[in-house]
Amino acid sequence: MNKKIRPIRSYILRQGRLTKHQARGIEELSPKFSIPFQESLVDFGSLFLESNNKIILEIGFGMGDATAQIAKQLFQYNFLAIEVHSPGVGKLLNKIHEQEISNIKIIQHDAVEVLDKMIPNASLDGLHIFFPDPWHKKKHNKRRLIQKVFLDLVALKLKKDAYIHIATDWEDYALWILEVFEDIHEFQIKNKNLTQKPSYRPNTKYENRGLRLGHRVWDIIFLRR
Repeated sequence: MNKKIRPIRSYILRQGRLTKHQARGIEELSPKFSIPFQESLVDFGSLFLESNNKIILEIGFGMGDATAQIAKQLFQYNFLAIEVHSPGVGKLLNKIHEQEISNIKIIQHDAVEVLDKMIPNASLDGLHIFFPDPWHKKKHNKRRLIQKVFLDLVALKLKKDAYIHIATDWEDYALWILEVFEDIHEFQIKNKNLTQKPSYRPNTKYENRGLRLGHRVWDIIFLRR
């Protein structure tokens, strides 16, 4: 009997409780600021007010605080932000509305399927993956998002000279990331100082918790050859 191969997922579903404000945000603001998952390529030019802006995809934005800050700071980019957890989606939708942020659209779906089905090849200028689940137990390492099959898909979607920025506060995962990228010839590392955070990335809530526990943070950036 053939063993069933587990598909790569960008998440594990741990739904928190929605506040009334978050639930109202999803109900009222999704039609304006969210994109439903579809099994056809998205037209970036029709999504944003500034249709000529470069496109950055973010996988797993959590509660969306850092996403909103980065989008306001890097206003010359458009951001397609992916998250499966409803509380974070609701919170970011409310932030987009209240702060009048025009360069973010949200997709609430698994990021691997979004990449595969919705994102045109050679269309992305950047990819942000901040603090993905480290799956720190060795027997669970195979569940990590950063694997060769995932990066092969990412390589198809990034333009030449586009970047992928991954942040993690687990040293073992940082070493894993560097090792996996060694076998992907489409990428070359950009930053030599892996503990120097780029100025555009604010601290996240998860990151601050890790820092309080004494964790060191790695910001690893690769360029698409």
